[in-house]
Amino acid sequence: MSNGRPGEAGATRVCPHCKTTILQSAVICPSCRHYLRFDAPASTAGDATTALQVEGTIRHPAEGGAWEYSVVLVVRDDEGQEINRQVVGVGAMFGGDERTFSLSVEVVPTHDKRRGPRAVKRGIRH
Repeated sequence: MSNGRPGEAGATRVCPHCKTTILQSAVICPSCRHYLRFDAPASTAGDATTALQVEGTIRHPAEGGAWEYSVVLVVRDDEGQEINRQVVGVGAMFGGDERTFSLSVEVVPTHDKRRGPRAVKRGIRH
């Protein structure tokens, strides 16, 4: 969770629907996709840009034993230091099974009323 104060870039809160930690500025929860704030301008939800999107498929051959898998997400800063590590999902695949994994990173410009669009307080990194 963020150390930032409410209203600062990177400040977080818990989604009241799914209990996932999300950005405080979020209008729609990225996990459960519920609307969180109806008082926010409609354009706020549409300002996001997908900066990274990766998708891949794994197919288990028809023969052979089961495969187990763990989906691990790691976030690192510009110095290579690990900021966060989470196991996002686990499971097993049997002969002929197929799984598709997708990862996307959305970025949204912040709007600090005191300093204008894109103003971010240095020192708070996520």
